[in-house]
Amino acid sequence: MKMKALSKKTTTIIASVLLVFVIYMGYRVTESRKHMDTLKSQATKNDTPSVAIVYATPLPAKETIQLPGTIEAWFQAPIYAQVSGYVKMWYKDWGARVKKGDILAEIYAPALDAQYRQSKADLASEIALNDLAKLTADRWIALRKNQAVSGQSISIKVAEAKAQQAKVNAARQNVENFEALINFKTIVAPYDGVVINRAINVGDYINKEGTISTPQGDIRNLYTVADISRLRLFVSVPERFGALMHDGLKAELTVPQFPNRHFTAEFLTTARGFNVSTRTVTTQFVIENEEKDLWPGSYASVTLTVDVENKHLSIPSSSLVFDEMGTRVAVVDDDSRVRFKPIKITRILDATVELSEGVTTEDRIINNPSAALLEGDKVTIVTPAPGYDMINKPASESSQPPSNAETPSESSQPASHAETPPESSKPAPNAEKPNPALKQALKASHVR
Repeated sequence: MKMKALSKKTTTIIASVLLVFVIYMGYRVTESRKHMDTLKSQATKNDTPSVAIVYATPLPAKETIQLPGTIEAWFQAPIYAQVSGYVKMWYKDWGARVKKGDILAEIYAPALDAQYRQSKADLASEIALNDLAKLTADRWIALRKNQAVSGQSISIKVAEAKAQQAKVNAARQNVENFEALINFKTIVAPYDGVVINRAINVGDYINKEGTISTPQGDIRNLYTVADISRLRLFVSVPERFGALMHDGLKAELTVPQFPNRHFTAEFLTTARGFNVSTRTVTTQFVIENEEKDLWPGSYASVTLTVDVENKHLSIPSSSLVFDEMGTRVAVVDDDSRVRFKPIKITRILDATVELSEGVTTEDRIINNPSAALLEGDKVTIVTPAPGYDMINKPASESSQPPSNAETPSESSQPASHAETPPESSKPAPNAEKPNPALKQALKASHVR
């Protein structure tokens, strides 16, 4: 009897243990399947590429360009010698400020002086002969009353007196010619200005062509004097902006010798014709230089701001896709799928490109698209971590795509804004932090 009771109790215990084991194993199988489903779902979600997006922005109505320029004097005169001789003395050196009529140098011309004296002697001789001719003509005219001489003889003497008077006039003009040349022995400043070149020294010989022979070659001009109270700024403006030059336009410029100072120039005129070699038009500005700080011949970095009618858009160059289909961009549609759009580039700037067609300001353009992205791929839009986004502004500053009413940034700045992705498109927290359920599912799979 006792053995039956013990056997029955043992059987009950074994059955209970088996039941508990079966229930436990059923629970583990069920939990493992749940965790495996979670793992599969999470793996599928993690397999979706994450992308950052940018927006195309309209270019500004004003465009700023920076161009090289050359500063020239308002007037600049090379001064030549009109007589041959030796440099007697020079009185103004490089950089001297001069007034109109100031003596710059003197030329010693002994041959010219001798010719001048000869011309004056010739004039005196012709005047004496003219006086004799007049006296003779008057006497012959007086003899007409007595009919002592013929009328023809009288006419001849009168004509000889007139001819002699003409010789006097010619001799006097010759003297005046030499006097003009004598004046050229003194080199004077043609106007108020600065001596920017002196090519002569005492004792230099100037030949009859006015050329000075030096070891470096022939020099044509003795001095160069420049009026720098006002200056001319010459800028070669590209074709695109040539027609935008107008009266009242201001140019800002800097020069290497004053890197921290800014000068202003006002538009004067343009050549109204393009250089076929450079496709630029020469444009002239005026600089008021009352303090004489700027010098002719200086290089200038010129900044022009002009009004433009711009219908183009700007995007970061990092968003471009180059493949066998040409230049395109990858955009994200409303279903968070990738679509490729062809674009037309009109200009390439430092970090952006200018487009004339292909995208709109509403398109969500993928920045730095992966080469593995294909048409129709599902993607997740994310916002790059602070410090890793070199294109977009922080979400706190701008969370909406730019509108045409907003004031765009300069054309040389990255032309895109960050978007705060909608909740539905944000990555699940499991993608960023370890999921405890995922860990448990992995452990259960190992148990099995």
